[in-house]
Amino acid sequence: MRKTVSYTVADIQKFKDSLLNWSRRFREIVWLEGNGHADVYSSFDAILAVDAFTSIQSNFHDAFLDLQQYQSKTKDWLFGYLSYDLKNDVEQLSSNNPDGLDFPELFFFQPKKIIRLKGNLVDFIYLHTLEDEIEQDFGSLLGGDFANPEAVPTSKDIRIHMRIFKDEYFSRVEKMLAHIHRGDIYEANFCQEFYSKDTQIDALRIYQKLNIISRAPFSVYLKLNDKYLLSASPERYLKKMGTRIISQPIKGTARRSPNEIEDEKLRLSLARDKKERAENIMIVDLVRNDMSKSALKRSVAVEELGKVYTFKQVHQMISTVTARVEPTKNPVEIIKETFPMGSMTGAPKISAMRIIEELESFKRSLYSGAVGYFTPKGDFDFNVVIRSILYNATKEYVSFSVGSAITAMADPEHEYEECLVKAKAMREVLEG
Repeated sequence: MRKTVSYTVADIQKFKDSLLNWSRRFREIVWLEGNGHADVYSSFDAILAVDAFTSIQSNFHDAFLDLQQYQSKTKDWLFGYLSYDLKNDVEQLSSNNPDGLDFPELFFFQPKKIIRLKGNLVDFIYLHTLEDEIEQDFGSLLGGDFANPEAVPTSKDIRIHMRIFKDEYFSRVEKMLAHIHRGDIYEANFCQEFYSKDTQIDALRIYQKLNIISRAPFSVYLKLNDKYLLSASPERYLKKMGTRIISQPIKGTARRSPNEIEDEKLRLSLARDKKERAENIMIVDLVRNDMSKSALKRSVAVEELGKVYTFKQVHQMISTVTARVEPTKNPVEIIKETFPMGSMTGAPKISAMRIIEELESFKRSLYSGAVGYFTPKGDFDFNVVIRSILYNATKEYVSFSVGSAITAMADPEHEYEECLVKAKAMREVLEG
């Protein structure tokens, strides 16, 4: 049984900072932040879930079945993630590339404490608690008790390494293009890893720095014991609101310029770019096909096709696809029938995932997976894990990955430069 108590807070940014510092004490943390990018599908500005009452952790084998049973049994708020490698539970696929992170392939928990922010309103949604506990936590947070957290040991002079170098990247993209010219696939998202070994970071501080320079609509700070995700994701994978489901795939990226005139030219150039638009349309078709597995007949619709949105670091081409589902449709089944998201795989999807596994040099793990939550009513909202730093504190291993869509029109040099644009913010906060 959950108890909800609401308060009004004058300085919401100061309260957010205090809240994140307070969260450090817990082993399980999920912080989801919209950074002011509210749209018609937004449910809150930010939400924090901490301290597992129950949890589920799994490798890919029967992972969706286990999650379905867990979600059906708890019928409560659940927060967590789905790694990209759950593709192996959906299809006859494998993941054999090197993995320096060792994240579980699925993790969800039922939090004892949820704190939700919208405007200046703060809701404390606690499980099995007395109102006194909520009042004590709110008083401590408002009183600034967590304004100056203890310092976390960090490495100096962090150096980021590339898993493959430029010549090898070109060689592998050429192999991807050969598959396209043979007709094996039309498009595939080819990714590369950047990493640092023997490295300690203050994960929360790095997240806050990344968030300041990115201000993305689906940002995440996640902690699972010694494992962290610091995400500035601009992309929604899938949201369920009652009988409506929404996906907002991104394909098409352009850099920003500090010069207003040049920046507007870059935005317009992206909007008119035939290659980028073709990539976006291919993925929209794939998403429509995936959603049709769950949707009521003739309910899948493209609300917005290839509209360019501007973020602090990049311009992005985004589409919005919606559908209706039966009221009795299980929420986990909807996710399984659309997972992994088309923007991070390619078309045809299964062939693209096989070729990705063959040509990439690392195990994606949580990168290009999804983080989000289920509500007690079975609604959900998940992002796409991109523009994200992953950190295993015990192994002292830091990783971030970037990719781009390879089509018949792809130029390896251009794709390589696009990857560097996407990597810029993450490299900047790590190396300084």
